[in-house]
Amino acid sequence: MIKDIDKLVIEAEKECASLFKEIEENEYYFSKLVLDAFREFNINEVHFNMTTGYGYNDIGREAIEGVFARVLKGEKALVRNQFISGSHALSTALFACLRPGDVMLSITGEPYDTLQEVIGIKDNSSSLKSFKINYEQIDLVNDKFDIDSIINKLKEKKIKLIEIQRSKGYSTRKSISVLDIKNVIEKIREIDKDVIIMIDNCYTEFVEKTSPLEVGADLIVGSLIKNLGGGIASNGAYIVGKENLVNLCAERLNLPGEGIDVGPSLGANKSILQGLYFAPSVVAASLKVAILTSYMLEKLGYKVEPRYNDKRVDIVQNIWFNNKDLLIKYVQNIQKYSPIDSGSMPIPAPMPGYSDEVIMASGAFTQGSSIELSCDGPLREPFIAYQQGGVTYNYGKIAIINVVKDLIENKN
Repeated sequence: MIKDIDKLVIEAEKECASLFKEIEENEYYFSKLVLDAFREFNINEVHFNMTTGYGYNDIGREAIEGVFARVLKGEKALVRNQFISGSHALSTALFACLRPGDVMLSITGEPYDTLQEVIGIKDNSSSLKSFKINYEQIDLVNDKFDIDSIINKLKEKKIKLIEIQRSKGYSTRKSISVLDIKNVIEKIREIDKDVIIMIDNCYTEFVEKTSPLEVGADLIVGSLIKNLGGGIASNGAYIVGKENLVNLCAERLNLPGEGIDVGPSLGANKSILQGLYFAPSVVAASLKVAILTSYMLEKLGYKVEPRYNDKRVDIVQNIWFNNKDLLIKYVQNIQKYSPIDSGSMPIPAPMPGYSDEVIMASGAFTQGSSIELSCDGPLREPFIAYQQGGVTYNYGKIAIINVVKDLIENKN
């Protein structure tokens, strides 16, 4: 059986060669985009210097935000190590843009678990709901936007902000492409030219060449311990988009009157810049690992999404196990073949912000980094593993070969 797995890997790489070539072409495109931005802002060693205290006159921080705005096609960027996570940045953007009496509308169904207490879907005395900000949602239909319901809702009442979550989170739906976003924004703008359209961009950066900001979105938000941190940034997140909205977000993160002009970098500038510099190749490696995983697991009889040859819009690979023990074993094996804490054994446990127990493998250099090879899943049917990352293809390949071998041996 082990020899059969080795043959399967050879078969997979041969079958996926054209897909890998396309990923490498995109990697070149994003590498040029990043390098051009570094050159435009004349990044040099002085930008690595740190500030403390208030963080006044942090030229490195200012250069970073210029580079991110250029790369992600926005008017302005807020890129800070004061953000604890992508969810923190999303929360900041929502509280910045919404006021009591406003209505927020999600058009991709229920948001990711960690936003539910932020919004007030789950009770929390600090939620948007507690500030009299109203929430409504429209579910996807067959993984597509329900255009008719969205139009009817916009005609029915004034919506202040529309939220679109591109990646699937812990759901069974497909992730959302920029083309689908373009099409729905065109329909939205026919009815309301002023509604704020905010995109949860986590896991999707440097996968598709077009930024959501280029097709009419007002804000995009993401984490630096995912795609754009390149496995190097130790924490942080970004908000990029319309200048007036980014300024509001900065005042919410910091304080009114000082906003984007304060916030010490505390030595993070170099790792943020270096992470972005390596991000095109790291995202490319992650996509290749996901494709290899998808091909191998499907050949072994598991349901996967996306399939190996599907168009990808993020780095997440789903594997349906329909069995709690198999899910747990798979995640534990990912941990076993990770560079950090390989001797640790993850077990399902409650996690802040999640309804179900979650099992999570993250043998990463940065805690919780999901651009490094990681795998997690809630302990609920149909017991899906959500795998992402792989800072190099070969490290990911080694892990997946061994994980699959262990999975087969334990299944037998």
